[in-house]
Amino acid sequence: MVKLTIDGIQVEAEKGTSVLHAAESVGIKIPTLCYIKDLLPDGSCRMCMVEIESRGRTKMETACTAQVAEGLVVTTNSEKVRNARRSILDMLLSNHKTDCFSCPSNGDCKLQELCFEYGIERTTYNGEQTELPIDDSNKFFTYNPNLCILCHRCVNTCHKVVGRGAIDTMERGFDSAIGTPFNIDWADTNCESCGNCVQACPTGALTMKRRKNYRKYQIDKKVLTTCPHCATGCQYYLLVKDNKIVDVEAANGPSNKGLLCVKGRSGSFDFVHSGDRIKYPLIKNKETGEFERATWDEALDLVATKFLDIKKNYGTDALAGFACSRSTNEDIYMMQKLVRCGFGNNNVDNCARV
Repeated sequence: MVKLTIDGIQVEAEKGTSVLHAAESVGIKIPTLCYIKDLLPDGSCRMCMVEIESRGRTKMETACTAQVAEGLVVTTNSEKVRNARRSILDMLLSNHKTDCFSCPSNGDCKLQELCFEYGIERTTYNGEQTELPIDDSNKFFTYNPNLCILCHRCVNTCHKVVGRGAIDTMERGFDSAIGTPFNIDWADTNCESCGNCVQACPTGALTMKRRKNYRKYQIDKKVLTTCPHCATGCQYYLLVKDNKIVDVEAANGPSNKGLLCVKGRSGSFDFVHSGDRIKYPLIKNKETGEFERATWDEALDLVATKFLDIKKNYGTDALAGFACSRSTNEDIYMMQKLVRCGFGNNNVDNCARV
């Protein structure tokens, strides 16, 4: 353990800890754009610049890459630090379209928030911005390179967190851009459309297409739940606007750690508002041949009676249970209990294919 001072606060941290983490441990927030927790720091955005005094010398360093050391004196919010961050934001805006009102991420953009905090309204650098083509080939999200700040969060998420490697940083210098191999359409790559790169993007460069239907400030509530698609148990928040689910946001659940697959992010909540959804038990009227609404007790009594009739007339081996791979572990446990104790046999299986 080493001792250092951050903004006048005595901090004790383990050797090898970054200054960013040490500051967070005592409640000091340092702004970041490229940083991703649990990954080696990229240090590309430079927003986390701080003053570090050591052995009589003071220098500016990125807090995500600088490590703690005995006797360091760190200043995170001096005028010199704030001016450095203003310059960084100024340069980022020099090649960033500021059509915020039409951007789907308006009100939910980290770059926008930092520019507001540091008083940057427009860039001081003159010159024409390069207009790059927008890739709208993916079914679920859109990539607008003109809003990209090359923080590499999407690339690092795809390569190091998801492990897919569908995108990368192309070219060098002023020609640098996040793109696909050989500039093919996003839909033609090995991308799984999981959308984790979209969630990692701090601007409007990557946005889900359904973001056109709402803004962050219109969300009435966020409901924590478990994805119903498979039995992995990923957790996410349902974003509700006007009593209707409009989107999902990955939660830091024990099995998904803030990640989702394409089915969880884009295919496991629209059915809630489907007009074809069965919301109540239905029992067929033998006279009319039509299904009619019933109570749960009526439906369960009917099913139990049918099971008992089959068991009585044809023997216990005439019954079996087959559990869906989308069921939770607890539901599957109850299924095998029903078969073994209720049916009286071991005819039970599970389609564990997901």
